[in-house]
Amino acid sequence: MFKHLKGDLFGGLTAGVVALPLALAFGVQSGMGAIAGLYGAIFIGFFASLFGGTNTQISGPTAPMTAVSMVVIAGIVQVYEGNLADALPAILAVFIMAGLMQISLGILKLGKYIKYIPYPVVSGFMTGIGVIILLTQILPAIGYYPAEDEQFVQQFEPQAREVILQNLLNESTGENTLNFEDYQAAATQGAQISKEELEKESRTIAKKKSSGVLGAIKTFPSAIQKVDFTELGIALITIFIIFGFKRITSTIPSTLVALLGVSIAVYFMGLEVRTIGEIPTQLPMPNFKIITGFSISAIAPYIFTALTLAFLGAIDSLLTSVVADNMTKTKHDPNKELVGQGIGNSIAAIFGGIPGAGATIRTVVNINSGGKTKLSGMIAAVLLLIIVVALGGFAENIPSAVLAGILITVGIGVMDYKGLKVLGSIPKSDIIVMFTVLLLTVFWDLVYAVGIGLVLASLIFMKKMGDVNNNKSGIKKLTGLKNIDHADYSRIPVKLREEIFIKELNGPIFFGYTSDFQSMSREIPEYATHAIIRMKKVPFVDQSGLFAFEDVLQNLVQKGITPLIVGIQEQPLYRLETIDIIPDLVGADHVFEDYNACLNWIIENVEDTVAPIVE
Repeated sequence: MFKHLKGDLFGGLTAGVVALPLALAFGVQSGMGAIAGLYGAIFIGFFASLFGGTNTQISGPTAPMTAVSMVVIAGIVQVYEGNLADALPAILAVFIMAGLMQISLGILKLGKYIKYIPYPVVSGFMTGIGVIILLTQILPAIGYYPAEDEQFVQQFEPQAREVILQNLLNESTGENTLNFEDYQAAATQGAQISKEELEKESRTIAKKKSSGVLGAIKTFPSAIQKVDFTELGIALITIFIIFGFKRITSTIPSTLVALLGVSIAVYFMGLEVRTIGEIPTQLPMPNFKIITGFSISAIAPYIFTALTLAFLGAIDSLLTSVVADNMTKTKHDPNKELVGQGIGNSIAAIFGGIPGAGATIRTVVNINSGGKTKLSGMIAAVLLLIIVVALGGFAENIPSAVLAGILITVGIGVMDYKGLKVLGSIPKSDIIVMFTVLLLTVFWDLVYAVGIGLVLASLIFMKKMGDVNNNKSGIKKLTGLKNIDHADYSRIPVKLREEIFIKELNGPIFFGYTSDFQSMSREIPEYATHAIIRMKKVPFVDQSGLFAFEDVLQNLVQKGITPLIVGIQEQPLYRLETIDIIPDLVGADHVFEDYNACLNWIIENVEDTVAPIVE
């Protein structure tokens, strides 16, 4: 591990510097604060490197993982009536579940299957994540925070009063329904509601209504009337520096230049702007409330979301591992990498960090700067820990608009432009999948977007496979062919060509092809005596295909047609023998290794006037 110490040291330090502004920004975006992003980068970065299967990978909070985490955080906070401190144990419990699920994926050696996620699903999801980041960062970029806008908050006072009355009623009756008498009693008690209590509940509702993509869109008309041009200017300058500095040099991370440069300028100019707030400077401590400080009912709805986090982190990490392999000419261990990511995410959750995954840009920076072993990722994490402890007091003065600007550049960068550029040349079915996932990701639910995208892509794939099989397969009626130029077909005696039909199968017999397979077989007329079923190009048969095959053979036997199977491969033969299709419907003597053996049998048993053909 220490053989390449110099390169690992420089690579780790450089990657840590790149990770700093992103960790801060993702922490703020998640809703748990900048420190949660830093703790995520520290613990995931260290333990994923230590236990993972990609030597040069740098891990930490990423845009997709943070976007899904936002769903978890916002949902659970609502259960706890807007109190993040009370909701934190339940939130972290969901993150631990995601980490444990990743460990399970690695132990079960499922890492190699992650690569089968269809590209349109990944493309639509990543572009959707970019759109979410852009839309949700518009309000912070223009310096508008709905919960601090008195005029915006006041419109929710009637709703807030109703919520408070409902809570008072529940406390007094223990029921969740209002009748007239109870309502009057609660209203009398509620007449004494303090202004502070009403304002607090109104702000909670205002914050809830303005959260997420739809909330940001609905709030925008109010926000555009109260733009803070100082904060907007800071965000625009940050964006300009990030994109502009890259054109000058890529040696120094442009994100770090923007973070430090703009923050220092704002500080010395004495501008009064919103900052990211206090960052603890003591060593991170585990949150033991995570063991007993939450209810199962609060996290139960998020089990599937935890699974989505696990799979998303796996995809993100393993794609980055492939990039690292291509750059270093090495090969990662996907299952070990998943175990490492799971351990990192679990430990990060225990210390209050948000989930993360392998980060492509940070990994590339590490490799280009000389990193070659796991030590580089561990050094990057230690650097961030030192920054938290030594410089946390300075970091709390970073303007929120700077982080909004950084996140906007992340949103722009995370979109899949490669997929968008080729929209005119890819199949319409892929476009449908891509935009379905994109729209569902942005306007409905990230978790269901991926699930629906996978189902839709799978159905389309099965349909295409069935069509391919149908086009390549077919029934050959030899008397209907004007010129029999196929060597196999021409060797069948002329007298038998009216009675023998050949069914060519080309491709797997699976559930997406069973209907066409069965309808094609019904085309064989009753006057036929034999049907040759050529299966040399059938690699496998699934359960649906097996029962469809049985129906076809039963139909042929009922018509008095003898089925002859030629060139069947090992897996289909095993499946047919398992449920006794062979020998009950097709005798063992009617299963032939090749076409020549079948042809000789036909000549000997059906037409004995023609001499047998010798191979």
